[in-house]
Amino acid sequence: MKVHDLHLDYPIVEDILKSFLRNEIRKFGFSSIVLGLSGGIDSAVVCELAVRALGAENVLALMMPCASSSADSLEHAELMIRKLGIRSEEIAITPVVDAFFSSVPKDQLLRRGNIMARTRMVFLYDVSARDGGLVAGTSNKTELLLGYGTLFGDMASAVNPIGDLYKTQIRGLARHLDIPEPLIAKSPSADLWEGQSDEADLGFSYEEVDLLLYMMLEKRMDKQAILGEGVSDLFYDRVRKMVVRNQYKRMMPVIAKISTRTPGIDFRYARDWQAAT
Repeated sequence: MKVHDLHLDYPIVEDILKSFLRNEIRKFGFSSIVLGLSGGIDSAVVCELAVRALGAENVLALMMPCASSSADSLEHAELMIRKLGIRSEEIAITPVVDAFFSSVPKDQLLRRGNIMARTRMVFLYDVSARDGGLVAGTSNKTELLLGYGTLFGDMASAVNPIGDLYKTQIRGLARHLDIPEPLIAKSPSADLWEGQSDEADLGFSYEEVDLLLYMMLEKRMDKQAILGEGVSDLFYDRVRKMVVRNQYKRMMPVIAKISTRTPGIDFRYARDWQAAT
């Protein structure tokens, strides 16, 4: 299998995601969204889709740099802001995270990264409460499956239009949406510390893992069939373990059942069910 096997009809994908955003935002009486605009491709795609679905006046982008953030991140975020003509605010998270960092050793990068991601989400939800706009998520399918994200940090949102698109499909959609090329071509990074790179953290490329995940999930191929496509046994086992181990990040908290009607178990009204009109 090749990367092009993951190709989608991106004009149709755009229409689906615009309808999704309009329906999910408006069905509960909201009209606007707020999102963290990092300067990366994922948040740029979500921002572009939101503007096309809701109008520029209904999209607010937050830029939340810290002392270790790359200068390119702000530059690329501002590139999208100028392109779309949306409202934006810049909130420096350094004073807040430094208060946490005082008790976290400098070499514990995962803990520090989690603190930064959750601090950004605190600001996003505060602005959401201030303005009455829903928080839009920017985690793609590859990240969600691998658990490559911070629970209640960058993985948190009220609505996520790109969570069923692999990273390589995000790139294809970005080109269809005319996202500026510097954002598409740059090395993916959560920008949590200087020189941080997604693919260096993971130890493999998005192209490699997307093909494997596609064979696992969409094609439902068994291990032997996947190994027959040239995937190594070690790589298969590592990725499968990541997907299984991080299932808890893709679920609401598991509730112990005591009563006859338990939220999330046998009390499952549809999301658009309304108690009062």
